[in-house]
Amino acid sequence: MARKQENFIPLIGKKNKIIGFEKKEKIHTKGLLHSAVSVFIFNEKSKEDDNRLLMLQKRSSEKYHSSLLWTNTCCSHPRKHESILTAAHRCLIEEMGFDCFLEQKFCFTYHELLNNGLIENELDHVFIGYYAYSPIINSKEVDNWKWITLKELRKDIKLYPNSYTIWLKIIIKNYLQKLI
Repeated sequence: MARKQENFIPLIGKKNKIIGFEKKEKIHTKGLLHSAVSVFIFNEKSKEDDNRLLMLQKRSSEKYHSSLLWTNTCCSHPRKHESILTAAHRCLIEEMGFDCFLEQKFCFTYHELLNNGLIENELDHVFIGYYAYSPIINSKEVDNWKWITLKELRKDIKLYPNSYTIWLKIIIKNYLQKLI
């Protein structure tokens, strides 16, 4: 039974309230407003804002959208009857093979057409955490990973914007100060 509910994601209505649940594929095809989580893990040892090391992942080729693009440490959608915080911890464990304390920093809504005709229309809850070790990536979810300074990331996004997910670019451009 739990397996069937994994694909059902909370739909969001007025005042950011859950108004129902729908399958992930239908949500991205129809562009329905839904809930998401984005996790940013910084290296515990990096303290200066611009030189802070952020753990990025390159999404697996098996992902049905935004595959092989670099993005934040991990991202997912809460499942039916799963809290936002639980979803953030679950995706960190499932994708990167570790867990740590997470703090929700902010949330924002965005609506973007992806290059394969799918639509992201998300209320994205953004979390940060700290970790100083290498992850044990799940190759079904993650193709690669790296540490990068925020300064290097901003420069690389300007040079190679098509190498990064849309939500990462939005967060770095519009909300970076809320992350650090």
